[in-house]
Amino acid sequence: MRYDDASWDEDVRLAVYHAFADRGRAPSAPELADAAGGSLAVAKQALHRLAGAHHLVLDECEHVVLAHPFAAKSLGFSVMGSHTLWWGGCAWDSFAIPHLVADEPEVLVATRCPGCAQPHALVVNRAGPPEGAQVAHFMVPAARMWDDVLHTCGNQRLFCCESCVDAWLADTGQDKGYVMDLVTLWRLARGWYEGRLERGYRRREPDSAVAYFAEAGLTGPFWAPTTAGV
Repeated sequence: MRYDDASWDEDVRLAVYHAFADRGRAPSAPELADAAGGSLAVAKQALHRLAGAHHLVLDECEHVVLAHPFAAKSLGFSVMGSHTLWWGGCAWDSFAIPHLVADEPEVLVATRCPGCAQPHALVVNRAGPPEGAQVAHFMVPAARMWDDVLHTCGNQRLFCCESCVDAWLADTGQDKGYVMDLVTLWRLARGWYEGRLERGYRRREPDSAVAYFAEAGLTGPFWAPTTAGV
């Protein structure tokens, strides 16, 4: 017998993540209830605690819209495996999916350049980074990524090249963030979500995040998280 509703949090978290990983969608209400001992009310309470701990993101209707690296709606990236089709949360997340989902070692990531609308399709796998001249532009620094995480994810995009980034920023009046090549993006994505589908997963502490970023070749103020981590 469980005496604390919070003890269901990990069961609900796993139900969310495995629904996305296995079926490319958020869990249904009955699936959530099953994960919380048959109580949808307990499951919803767990979802709010998980959202507060940055394990997932809820919309105003208490639906899961993000469970990184998976999204419940289009944020600019589709990720097609051999068996499953996902929405990727961003460039970072889309590159991370084949590293996280054991049965899908290679995926096709599709998107459009925000600057010129050129379509891009990249084969991403665990063996090594894809070839290409495309670059990723991250607008929001690590310390502010969770201030408005949907805005953050919607602005971690792939562009044809840095000149497309600059033209888009000039057109939209936004400040330049951080630009990286595909090799660096792949390194960033490769192990970031390691263990997220397993029981007992813990999000990275700030010092661990900084070390991970540095290993991927990402240093400097842009990559310094807050004390709450990323």
